[in-house]
Amino acid sequence: MLEYSITAKRIDAHGSEARAKDATLVLDTDLAGRPDAFNPAELFLAAIAACILKGIERVTPLLGFSLDGVEVRLHGERQDSPPKMTSVTYEIIVQTAETDQRLELLHKNVRKYGTISNTVADTTNLAGTIRRA
Repeated sequence: MLEYSITAKRIDAHGSEARAKDATLVLDTDLAGRPDAFNPAELFLAAIAACILKGIERVTPLLGFSLDGVEVRLHGERQDSPPKMTSVTYEIIVQTAETDQRLELLHKNVRKYGTISNTVADTTNLAGTIRRA
């Protein structure tokens, strides 16, 4: 079983930071918001995007799938009471000459083996598409 750890601390009323390994990430914890950092909802979406991208890196060699680039776009919807994310939609855009069938095979494998996306899908409506650039 794999385990993960991070440390987060408040810097001041305008922000915080999270640390993992040798990386530091500035967090938007200012009540007024700040444009130079991810807020918790954006971090949530970024974690899903990173999971999708890492999954693509993992399965493309196994499938012998050739691509020149990938972009992932996500949109989350949040309700106010009680506050929670109610749905997340994504679009995976792949620069590839592979067939539509192979593109769908990539999507199926990324969805099947994504740690974060599987966790989110168990508690939130997670839906998305894959298409060629």
